[in-house]
Amino acid sequence: MDHDALARSFVEAHFPSADAAVLAGSTARGERTATSDIDLLVLGPGEMFEAGEDSRAATFAFEGEVFEVFAYTPGAFDRWVEKELGRHRPLLLNMLIEGRPVRTGALLAQLRTRWGPVRDAGPQVDAHELDVRRYLVTDVLDDLRDAADPLERRVLAVLLFERLGELLLLSHGEWIAAGKHLPRRLRAWDRVRAERLAAPLLADDPTGLVIAAETELETLGGRLREGFTR
Repeated sequence: MDHDALARSFVEAHFPSADAAVLAGSTARGERTATSDIDLLVLGPGEMFEAGEDSRAATFAFEGEVFEVFAYTPGAFDRWVEKELGRHRPLLLNMLIEGRPVRTGALLAQLRTRWGPVRDAGPQVDAHELDVRRYLVTDVLDDLRDAADPLERRVLAVLLFERLGELLLLSHGEWIAAGKHLPRRLRAWDRVRAERLAAPLLADDPTGLVIAAETELETLGGRLREGFTR
């Protein structure tokens, strides 16, 4: 299937006044699976929306496919990007910059020129936030070490992987991600270190995960508990 052509038809049907549209996600990367939807970023004037609105995130069924649409006016796009930057997860910027345009124009070029350097510069994280994250990693690390219930151990192991993974990425100037994208980000940053954390998690080896996590935590300043003010 020509997903670019399908996306163009979708935009023409649902957002005919759009200035730009970008095909993103697994479809754009050529990594679709049987359950993949089509991620689409749409940018344009306020007339694309109902009165009083300037953005829309919605799911559409179209020509046998499912479209996950993120539509914004330029002002709304900037506002939502700023929120994502505060969370260190530039989902919209990744769509904008890495996606494949299916409708182009001056607006798309302007936004890429403006936001590309911001995305490439990496997250801006102050020392206190990193310390808070190190404190939280220490806390869940201790909880996992002491956990006796099998379900609690499994939940804590995943939580430790997530919190430590985010801390590692941010401490090395890398954006974070959630869900399936977190291990992808970790592997892209340092595959060897990512696999050292992943191996005990996949083996359901909480003791091994604690050891691996403590080793990584030491590279970031070590444990942080007593006397720390959040």
